[in-house]
Amino acid sequence: MANQSETYRFVLVGFPGLPEEFNTVISIPFLLLYSVSLCANGMVIVLVVSKQNLHQPMYIIIASLSISDLLFDTAILPKVISKYWYGADSMSYHECFLQMTIIHTCNPLDSLIIMLMAIDRYVAICKPLRYHAIISNRVIIASCLMLYFMAFVIGLCVMSLANQLPYYAINKIKNLFCAIGTTAVTSRINVVAILLKAYYIGLACHLGPLSFIVFSYSIIITSVYSSGRSRTWAKALYTCITHWFVIAVYNVPRLVVYTYEQLPTKPQHDIYVFLICLYTFVPHLSSPIIFCLRNKEIEKTLTNIFGRRHSLNEHQSNFVF
Repeated sequence: MANQSETYRFVLVGFPGLPEEFNTVISIPFLLLYSVSLCANGMVIVLVVSKQNLHQPMYIIIASLSISDLLFDTAILPKVISKYWYGADSMSYHECFLQMTIIHTCNPLDSLIIMLMAIDRYVAICKPLRYHAIISNRVIIASCLMLYFMAFVIGLCVMSLANQLPYYAINKIKNLFCAIGTTAVTSRINVVAILLKAYYIGLACHLGPLSFIVFSYSIIITSVYSSGRSRTWAKALYTCITHWFVIAVYNVPRLVVYTYEQLPTKPQHDIYVFLICLYTFVPHLSSPIIFCLRNKEIEKTLTNIFGRRHSLNEHQSNFVF
């Protein structure tokens, strides 16, 4: 198997029904997606790392989510762009399975980090007097590292399911990247049992954290509503709604695709690839905007940075003239 793997090639078909003359057109949204994701998530990471006032548990969690999203996008989108620009749609065995490991590491990692965010919000709103005794920067950093390790183990487990299969010399993947669902079906043997195992792993990785998230936010809403403080109630409700939006964007399309892969008869494959793109890339753009750019502390930090630069530029202009 080790010797044979050197000869395997995996060709990314992408959208099977798309004529070649539209390759440049279809590459533009992916280029914009990657550029925005790189700027937004990169800015969040740099701000949280470099600014002392952002060294707080919630911002550490948000930075961890941005690292996961950026790693995911970097593992996929440059290859997608090169496919439509230069026709570089082929991947070696090792490239494909490295990408698969990253994909199936970052997918559950996002759900786990959002679950950690829900825990932080639960303690902050429902147990405010004990917040600093329970939640600290050290606890959150250790928790994030533990979640990264857990997600990596999950990614290795999923990759090992596909790694044990025999493949043809040339394998056409009807997708834009090497996920197990579309890679394993190119095998020379029946893979129903393998895909079912991957399906159950995916459900457990997303429904488990999702159930805990819904439960914790339900307690938050109930607790704040029973306190009778209208301002606190409105603020908590706004926080929960914005978080629920990101949670829905991360999880609902993903669960739909997981279930869709188990259907005996499938609709047009282009729709399937579009759904994958929807749940894969859109959340990575929305999460930094919702969690960070609408946050007063980060807005204040950005205002100070750009305000200082503007003042410095005016001072230099006055000095010149």
